[in-house]
Amino acid sequence: MTARSTRRPSARRRLAAAGAVAVTGALLLTGCGDQTDDADAGSGDGGKKGTKSSEAPLFSELPKEIQNAGVIKVGSDIAYPPIEFFDDKELKGVDPGIAEALSEQLGVELKFIDANFDQLVIGLNQSDKYDIVMSAMTDTKERQEGAAQDADGGVDFVDYFQAGSALLVEKGNPKKIESLDDLCGLGVAAQRGTANETLVNEQSKKCDDKIDFFIADKDTDSVTQLQNGRVQAVVTDYPVAIYSAKTAGGGDRFEVVGDQIDAAPYGIAVHKENTQLRDAIQKALQAIMDNGEYAKVLEEWGAEAGALEQATINAGK
Repeated sequence: MTARSTRRPSARRRLAAAGAVAVTGALLLTGCGDQTDDADAGSGDGGKKGTKSSEAPLFSELPKEIQNAGVIKVGSDIAYPPIEFFDDKELKGVDPGIAEALSEQLGVELKFIDANFDQLVIGLNQSDKYDIVMSAMTDTKERQEGAAQDADGGVDFVDYFQAGSALLVEKGNPKKIESLDDLCGLGVAAQRGTANETLVNEQSKKCDDKIDFFIADKDTDSVTQLQNGRVQAVVTDYPVAIYSAKTAGGGDRFEVVGDQIDAAPYGIAVHKENTQLRDAIQKALQAIMDNGEYAKVLEEWGAEAGALEQATINAGK
């Protein structure tokens, strides 16, 4: 349930409107990960990657095993520009930028590990592949309680952003799509395991002429289906839709139509039993909200509209 946007409780929202500016500081590819790659975001100790710094303001708040390892492993679906994506093997986006700022407060490296979105919580709860998940994942009660299809065992969320879903269509909007009701009888794509998928399924149930639904493993696959004419609309998170509309074909290929749907908080997911790590991340997030580093990252990516003032825990509904 994620839905990067419009979700119902299942939404995975991905970040706000997007400028294509690189995040401050190079975030370099370092190796092979779960599905594709691992990448570093930040470190501590004067910005040297791969090191830890007990002098960082919140290092002592971390669990001992994290202090000793010097690394927080971050599960993420790194194919969701402008939230997180690879550009010529360089990790970029809102989430990596925020992670880099968090690492300065925590004194440990945040290492991103690429995986399919619908497997992230399973990797967190069942196999310990990740210490946290940071992937434009919508904080919902279903995920908190483990009732969502991708929320095995439930998780706690540290909320760090807010966004909803949007409708991305071909430039000129030839099908005159303005709302979910206009999707009936059309081809529509959304990513598997997201709230956007749930949104399209729920809408199709209301249609006399059902939606021809393409479920993509990656959000970028959804956009490809729109580009090649297989579908007439993509349901994705609002910031991601805005980014695609601004960048694809120099801004001449797609457009966003209608209003943003069901805005809700994105959360950093943490195992329910790992309250010490959860609380350390909350303190670090609040620190960067207060010192201005958080705002700088969002401004760099044109995502200011989704900013939060408080780093809440489990505020999703």
